[in-house]
Amino acid sequence: MTPSDPDDLFDRPLDRADGPIRPFAFDADVARVFPDMVRRSVPGYAELVDLAGLIARRAARPGDRCYDLGCSLGAVTRSILRQTGPEVRLIAVDNAPAMIEGLGARLADLPGAERVEARCVDVQQVAIEQAALVVLNLTLQFIPPPDRLALLRRIRAGLIPGGALILAEKIAVPADRGGAWLTVLHEDFKRANGYSELAISRKRAALERVLIPDSIETHEQRLTTAGFAGSVRWFQSLNFVAWLAWT
Repeated sequence: MTPSDPDDLFDRPLDRADGPIRPFAFDADVARVFPDMVRRSVPGYAELVDLAGLIARRAARPGDRCYDLGCSLGAVTRSILRQTGPEVRLIAVDNAPAMIEGLGARLADLPGAERVEARCVDVQQVAIEQAALVVLNLTLQFIPPPDRLALLRRIRAGLIPGGALILAEKIAVPADRGGAWLTVLHEDFKRANGYSELAISRKRAALERVLIPDSIETHEQRLTTAGFAGSVRWFQSLNFVAWLAWT
């Protein structure tokens, strides 16, 4: 991950003491602290990113394309670039200018950075063509729920035979004791990483209507409905889960 400023966004005073929390947005403030934010908020994030690169190494052959949809500052793109050969093309897509600007410079220390094409566009609009691998790393949860199946169908249609999708998401936990454990442990994880109670509460409020999670069952049924031949859960850390789905 790119070094960043410490994430203090939700500890700052509000413009008005009684004002509402602004909905979460991938703006310049978030981009500035994003590496620190995901490290302290998403358990297992570094391992998730590294393993995505290893999957790409298996999935992509010379002449193939890999897409990182919702690439943010390019952590997964970087992982794929490190693990794939010189004839694999990468398309990194994000609709937030503050996130995707400067991606080339952030990758410049790696051999083959010229293989990466950065596109500032909505992931629902980008053409998926001849893809060996598509990655949605904590991206689908920010797409309006009614649009999620259509996006997965477009991805499935753009994959070559034998192609694959990596889908990583924060999940909606069941309303039982197990779900309660996952929820409280995720909050404990953030406390252990230095977030204050105020920051945890404010960030929860900011994400409430922006990040809308689905259950494991919903994700797996949707992958089947979208036309994937199969899928496997290959990663879970608390309430964050990743699948590999294939054609």
